[in-house]
Amino acid sequence: MEILGKIACCCLTLIDTNQRMGHPNGLAPLFSFGVITDVQYADIPDGYSFLGVPRYYRNSMLVLQRAVKKWNNHQNIKFSLNLGDIVDGKCPKDQSLDVICKVIKEFKNFNGPTYHIIGNHCLYNLPRSKLLPLLSIPSHHPHAYYDFSPIPEYRFIVLDGYDISAIGWPHDHPHTIQSLNFLNEKNPNSNKDSPNGLMNLERRFVKFNGGVGEEQLKWLDHILQDAENSKQKVVVCCHVPLDPGSTSNDSILWNYEEVMDVIHRYDCVKVCLCGHDHHGGHSVDSHGVHHRVLEAALECQPGIDAFGYIDVFEDRLSLIGADGMVSSEMVFKR
Repeated sequence: MEILGKIACCCLTLIDTNQRMGHPNGLAPLFSFGVITDVQYADIPDGYSFLGVPRYYRNSMLVLQRAVKKWNNHQNIKFSLNLGDIVDGKCPKDQSLDVICKVIKEFKNFNGPTYHIIGNHCLYNLPRSKLLPLLSIPSHHPHAYYDFSPIPEYRFIVLDGYDISAIGWPHDHPHTIQSLNFLNEKNPNSNKDSPNGLMNLERRFVKFNGGVGEEQLKWLDHILQDAENSKQKVVVCCHVPLDPGSTSNDSILWNYEEVMDVIHRYDCVKVCLCGHDHHGGHSVDSHGVHHRVLEAALECQPGIDAFGYIDVFEDRLSLIGADGMVSSEMVFKR
């Protein structure tokens, strides 16, 4: 009886582990995909954020290399998803092109496609005209929003969170002028990257954030309508977070309310994945949509990682993270 009890205990432990690792009821996932964000590589000595958080610019490349190796050793990973900022803004500008190409080369060592999202640090280094082709973004040129379906039951929507932005566009571009006027109205600081004096959600009105333009909002509505009609489940991806509950007040999309108004019209959207806020976060909004902000590779001290992969099921996404990337179970509410 003692032996049988040990066997039963062992079986229960295996079942429990299986469920915690994203295999509800022992079911295999429909597919899996790798995730990483905010690599922000630069060939410069380690430094600190403006808040004094250590940043390991050279080590982040090693984190990416280990991520690719891990994904390649996983049989069911169909693609990898980079949620933005592959290079740091402190990278010497005469090295920007070479550094970005070096990071992209590492992503290409993955045995499958990588879907990239542009972030603010990417745009500090290269203009859109050069950046988007390098990242193979199937965009509405020069915009960087697109969608793809790895299987018929799921659709991924990638938003361009710097569509309306004071960075990345030419100085005389209407988007640049519109954004600078907007920031002058909302942020009294001479340094528009500073949220000093701004209160609560007003702290998002800084230059390192951006917004989604009217044309992109219409496109988003059209794609979601099509996904709803096709009975697809949707994962929305953006570098800049879309829900205040998942991130700090100074890391949210300028017009997140407009974007979420469109998203909340449809039951098909289940999860929003974002980067940008290096500490990460997880919330479930009033409509049951999960918002998971992923932890940054940049802030991993040597020997520590922050990447993962997501197992996709009919009723949930299960993030299995390494070290600094917190594992998360995102069970759909509807």
